[in-house]
Amino acid sequence: MARYPVFRSIKSAAVVALMMLSLLPAQAQVGCGMRDVIVARLGQLFQERQIGYGLVGQVAVVEIYVSAAGTWTVLMTEAGGRTCIVGAGDGWENTLTTSVRERDSRGNF
Repeated sequence: MARYPVFRSIKSAAVVALMMLSLLPAQAQVGCGMRDVIVARLGQLFQERQIGYGLVGQVAVVEIYVSAAGTWTVLMTEAGGRTCIVGAGDGWENTLTTSVRERDSRGNF
């Protein structure tokens, strides 16, 4: 649901700027930095908040951040503490909530 193609371009540019600002000098990989800085920027720039997370074994934690406007960002934090933006976009649809509501209205849960 790309209703606002200009917004997507602006968000992409802002995410790149965010990644550049949050990089540590010793890091060579673009899009990684300190978790607290990245999370704060997602909140400030896009009003995104965490809606869930999951473990990747004992290797990493994956987090999903979403805004009311439908923007979303996926972060991965490795066991060593490095956090990277692994995906971002717009048009987020919360299908889990929809599925639960459908089940509740039918009485099947």
